[in-house]
Amino acid sequence: MRTKLVAGNWKMHGNFGANLTLLTRIKEAATGFAPACAVCVPFPYLAQAQSVLAGSLVAWGAQDVSEHAQGAYTGEVSAAMLVEFACRYVLVGHSERRALFGESDAVVAAKFAAALKAGLTPILCVGETLAEREAGITGAVVTRQLDAVIANLGVAALQRAVLAYEPVWAIGTGRTASPQQAQEVHALIRARVAGCAANVAQNVQILYGGSVKASNAQELFAMPDIDGGLIGGASLVAEDFLAICRAA
Repeated sequence: MRTKLVAGNWKMHGNFGANLTLLTRIKEAATGFAPACAVCVPFPYLAQAQSVLAGSLVAWGAQDVSEHAQGAYTGEVSAAMLVEFACRYVLVGHSERRALFGESDAVVAAKFAAALKAGLTPILCVGETLAEREAGITGAVVTRQLDAVIANLGVAALQRAVLAYEPVWAIGTGRTASPQQAQEVHALIRARVAGCAANVAQNVQILYGGSVKASNAQELFAMPDIDGGLIGGASLVAEDFLAICRAA
């Protein structure tokens, strides 16, 4: 049976003082949580997250990773470097990386492979823009993004990963896909994986991300194919993030 996972994505936010307060509160309150709980923090704060969260029920990870193992790639951070900070997770293919930094499906698949090779659990993000949804091609976009990874590594690779459906039109906009809309795409993703391997589809966690809040989390997480959330803005406020974890 699949378990729930709630992962926070701090994006480019944080400072040492605020981080300490936030991480300490989450660590203290997470005792006994049934769902897995994690935070994906900016690279400069990985050491702080490791220091504060070590030995707790809260995992930590990064928001991006290089597809390269090492070399002359100024500014890049390798998967091996993330492992040295005891990261469990790393986001791969977030819509902001795809849209703002031009990451192609091929680059995302390469980053996914690099993360797996290092022993990290990639959280593969897929999702459509508003224009793509209005054009009726949500399914085509999401499956194309997913298929790039499956074609590169095989469907079995998803057994060591997490998927996250993030409708781009609902990220940071205050707009949220209805539970039914989200469930429809989650079911489509699971069916696509099942077409390759039913056992993998049954067990892979698929998170929903897109303006998840304490007020809508329980209804979203009650859907049969939604296995938790990838949380943006609400993950920066301890009580909001904890309320979402409790909803899971």
